[in-house]
Amino acid sequence: MQEFGVEQMESLTTLLASNPYPGRGAAVGLTPDGRNAALSYFVLGRSERSRNRALVEEGGRIVTRAIDARLVGDPSLIIYTALARAKGHTILTNGAQTETIARSLESGGTFEDALREWDFEPDAPHFTPRISALATVSGGKLAYRFALLRNRGGTTMRSFFEYEGIAGEGHFIHTYLGDGYPLPPFEGEPFSVSIMNDLEDCTRMLWSALNPENRVALLTRFIPLDGGEESTRVVNARPWPDAPQAL
Repeated sequence: MQEFGVEQMESLTTLLASNPYPGRGAAVGLTPDGRNAALSYFVLGRSERSRNRALVEEGGRIVTRAIDARLVGDPSLIIYTALARAKGHTILTNGAQTETIARSLESGGTFEDALREWDFEPDAPHFTPRISALATVSGGKLAYRFALLRNRGGTTMRSFFEYEGIAGEGHFIHTYLGDGYPLPPFEGEPFSVSIMNDLEDCTRMLWSALNPENRVALLTRFIPLDGGEESTRVVNARPWPDAPQAL
């Protein structure tokens, strides 16, 4: 039996492998050696348009880009900045809210204030939740936050979660509980997950855990708590000029 107030930690790869369609997801945590903040973000897609994407590094940000421009209808929900930096914070999201968060932080605002300007995605009948994460490395420590914006009877329920880094642990949030029509949205709190020490192992295992028919792209990043240089890996299922491909 789980003790009151104690989270049950699970393997992120196990959670991913057990869900054929988690949609898009983000995880943040601290490596077991306590040296690095570990971040990851993935994109899955069921339709040809959703799969017509790659994650690409551009000017210090990581963005989604269409592989074949002819397949792009409305780009508002599929083309966005997935990872950005602002005022020493690292932002991960599944949509255009990344830019709002970055502007808010740059102007002295907060993560939460920025997201009060947003609702769940207008993609009826799914009404996909907007998920966002913010990782802050300061003074040799990691603190991180998550936000979940989901549909509740046509109104937006905004949930915020705040954590301090604990070696070997992290948290994970994603958009869908599984496959279906309409897609069942994520509910509850972010999952408590175990974190790995090695960036290459982390990238390889996460990619392998994602459903091969639906996986589109994955990014992983380690941020040293001592202020050292960040390390980033990007994997794409489909070819993109000068971008890494599938493992």
